[in-house]
Amino acid sequence: MRLTLNKTIADPKIFKKQLLFWSQQFREIVFLDSNDYPQDYATYDCILAVDAFTSIKTDYHNAFDDLKQYQQTTRDWIFGYLSYDLKNDTEALHSKNQDGLEFPDLFFFQPKKLFLINGNSVEIQYLNMCDDELEEDLEAIFSVELENTSTHSPLLIEQRIPKEDYIKKVSQILEHIHHGDIYEANFCMEFFAENSSVHPLASFSKLNEISKPPFSVFFKNNKQFLLSASPERYLKKVGENIISQPIKGTAKRFEDPIEDEKSKHELENNPKERAENIMITDLVRNDLSHTAQKGSVEVSALCEIKSFLQVHQMISTITSKISDKFTGVEVIKYSFPMGSMTGAPKISAMKIIEELEETKRGLYSGAVGYFTPTGDFDFNVVIRSILYNQENQYVSFSVGSAITSLSNPEKEYEECLLKAKAMREVLS
Repeated sequence: MRLTLNKTIADPKIFKKQLLFWSQQFREIVFLDSNDYPQDYATYDCILAVDAFTSIKTDYHNAFDDLKQYQQTTRDWIFGYLSYDLKNDTEALHSKNQDGLEFPDLFFFQPKKLFLINGNSVEIQYLNMCDDELEEDLEAIFSVELENTSTHSPLLIEQRIPKEDYIKKVSQILEHIHHGDIYEANFCMEFFAENSSVHPLASFSKLNEISKPPFSVFFKNNKQFLLSASPERYLKKVGENIISQPIKGTAKRFEDPIEDEKSKHELENNPKERAENIMITDLVRNDLSHTAQKGSVEVSALCEIKSFLQVHQMISTITSKISDKFTGVEVIKYSFPMGSMTGAPKISAMKIIEELEETKRGLYSGAVGYFTPTGDFDFNVVIRSILYNQENQYVSFSVGSAITSLSNPEKEYEECLLKAKAMREVLS
């Protein structure tokens, strides 16, 4: 059981910063911030969950069944992540590439303390075991004095796949496409720094400030951190309604409004980018159809252009109604990993990218989010993110792009560098 308290806050922006600063004392943190980005399907502006009462941590073997059991037993708020390598639980696949981060494949926890922010009001929920700490905590949060948090020395960032090798690998993917093995593959490469340390809170604050995306995350599990500026929703459930919003299609932003509008217009009418997006929209429709009520899968928005601080993106929205034969976890299981990070057909694409990529994706291109006590959920796609293992001093971020028959390897490489810009700026 939880004690619930509602409070009005004078300045939500300052309160969010105070909350995040205060949260750093805890071993487990999930901080989700929409940055007030206008959204059609938002439930909360910001959420903070801290301090595990119970948790689940596992590798990919039977991971979805274990999660389903944990979620149904807890019947409470749970927060955590699904790593990309849970693909090995649902298909006969494997992950054999280099893994400098060594995060578990799945991690969720039931927080003792929870803050749900909407506009100027915050709903606070504390498990009964610690509800006597609430007033003291609020006093500590409101008395946080915000100052510039310390930064780190610039990191020496290395690129896992050099440009020449990247061009060769994309050419190999194009051969697969021309042979009819796949239509599209999302091919990713890692940037990393070894024997390096970063200040997680300062790095997240900077990354969030220069991107202001709708699905940003500060995640901590002891010594493991995710600092995410994701613009993409993977999957959301509200009652019987399921919403997926894959992103495919990226264009640069410009300071000059005329240049910027031109870039946006070119993205909207680019046949390659539209083809990419439509292929993945079809794939998501197919994924959702496995758990949907008959005839309920719909594309409610196709190839919409949304603008973020760093880039313009092409986004589609696919909805369905869940069949009563399936649970929320099963909807995730049948659509995971998300089509925007794999390709089509999905299994063939995943096999090919596993062969050609040189890093285990892990939490990158997985998902972070939460389940409510009633079984609703909301998850992002982990992209535009910095991952950090404080214990082995390994810092990593990955970027990727969709390869189709219309792809030019040089241009795909440039797109990857454009996506890497914000993370590189934060780290160096």
